[in-house]
Amino acid sequence: MTTTPSLAPTVLIDPEHLIESLAAALQYISCYHPLDYIRALGQAYEVEQSPAARDAIAQILTNSRMCAEGRRPLCQDTGIVNVFMKIGMNVRFNTQLALEDLVNEGVRRAYLNPDNPLRASVLADPAGTRRNTRDNTPAVLHISLVPGSQVDITVAAKGGGSENKSKFIMLNPSDSIVDWVLKTVPTMGAGWCPPGMLGLGIGGTAEKAMLLAKESLMDPIDMPLLKARGAQNSIEALRIELFDKVNALGIGAQGLGGLSTVLDVKILDYPTHAASLPVAMIPNCAATRHAHLVLDGSGPVFLTPPTLSDWPQVTWQASPSARRVDLSRLTRSDILAWKPGETLLLNGKLLTGRDAAHKRIADLFAQGQSLPPELDFTNRFIYYVGPVDPVRDEVVGPAGPTTATRMDKFTAMMLEKTGLLGMIGKAERGPAAIEAIRAHRSVSLIAVGGAAYLVSKAIRHSRVVAFPELGMEAVYEFEVEDMPVTVAVDSQGESVHQSGPAEWKLRISDISVHHKP
Repeated sequence: MTTTPSLAPTVLIDPEHLIESLAAALQYISCYHPLDYIRALGQAYEVEQSPAARDAIAQILTNSRMCAEGRRPLCQDTGIVNVFMKIGMNVRFNTQLALEDLVNEGVRRAYLNPDNPLRASVLADPAGTRRNTRDNTPAVLHISLVPGSQVDITVAAKGGGSENKSKFIMLNPSDSIVDWVLKTVPTMGAGWCPPGMLGLGIGGTAEKAMLLAKESLMDPIDMPLLKARGAQNSIEALRIELFDKVNALGIGAQGLGGLSTVLDVKILDYPTHAASLPVAMIPNCAATRHAHLVLDGSGPVFLTPPTLSDWPQVTWQASPSARRVDLSRLTRSDILAWKPGETLLLNGKLLTGRDAAHKRIADLFAQGQSLPPELDFTNRFIYYVGPVDPVRDEVVGPAGPTTATRMDKFTAMMLEKTGLLGMIGKAERGPAAIEAIRAHRSVSLIAVGGAAYLVSKAIRHSRVVAFPELGMEAVYEFEVEDMPVTVAVDSQGESVHQSGPAEWKLRISDISVHHKP
């Protein structure tokens, strides 16, 4: 006579414990980098030979420690929430609510926390009105049922700059994955804020490959250990090969040219059809944010903050050679002397604006209307930013740059019709924007993506001057003091995002040749 194995007892999870745990985890990852990332970035700083890239890494490390001390967001883009939940089949949630509702309540509480409000970046009706949901809901939830009596949760907040650089291709089975990656990474530009990680998903179907790529980014950085012991299977060998060859491209921190473009390459694979080779690639930026927690029915889970001694002893300081700029006296003739890669410290007033504000301005011009008086861009700079709301005595919350490339379609219009002098964002400018900059003897500057809290400390005054209904995309006037920026495109149309990586690709090639055994 055979007996049926007895089932394990059901574990009840209090929905409030799930909500509290998610809210706490999202607050945690907004302020604290994973320690594996900090250690890897510290090692990259030590070996970096490019002065521009080394300066950018120093800003990111300094910003990271400041955020841990001040418990404020690492980046102004506090991300769209991704939750991977593995639910044991002996688990039951003690509620009639949908699991998505519980997750979204955790997101809501985290992003509306008055002690550390996080930026609401999620828009409903994405192909239409693009209305901000105001609390960053809904999250993107992935659920799998597994054996067991606990709930295993990985939570991440994915910034738009890196998410926008996601790539997918259906290769032929005989095609080279390495060749595709090396051809594709340079097309991603610097909007994903390197140095970060590349996640690859290989196999399955189109949607499975994308999910694998995203999941792979949740694993800790272990490339130094992997290279020390050597690859033990084909996936590990592929990881090492891609890591070395992507870094040999010379893209470097913030795309300025340097030795470290990626700190790790992660790969997950899955069986696929004989006729197919789906490959997805998703980068994680310098504000990589994820955490892991387990609920077992005993109560909510709260992560333990790291100690400040875990951070490398790196403190960014402006170079003595940096040029101080008085924005109130700046003229078009003054910027003709600025060169690509030069560090500036901005002082005075500038206006902000990003996608939605530019669209509003374009619509006004299309309707034959003038700009409101408060939107006088004559001889002024515009900063592409959507800041976090301030708390306590802050003038503004973390206020790092958004990707300048997205504003390329508006650049000629702004320079022709508003009297705008120059722009500040992150990442490269495309050919049309560079031509407009050259034709108008303008300039494009970059601030370091991933150094939002550090940048915000240079902002001495802030006020909304237009389109308040756009939330974080409203137009502000900032008064800044020694705001650090780098000349990305000069008045002649020379781009550091072209010259820097090209120079360092050659240097790395030369280093490799001379160090071959």
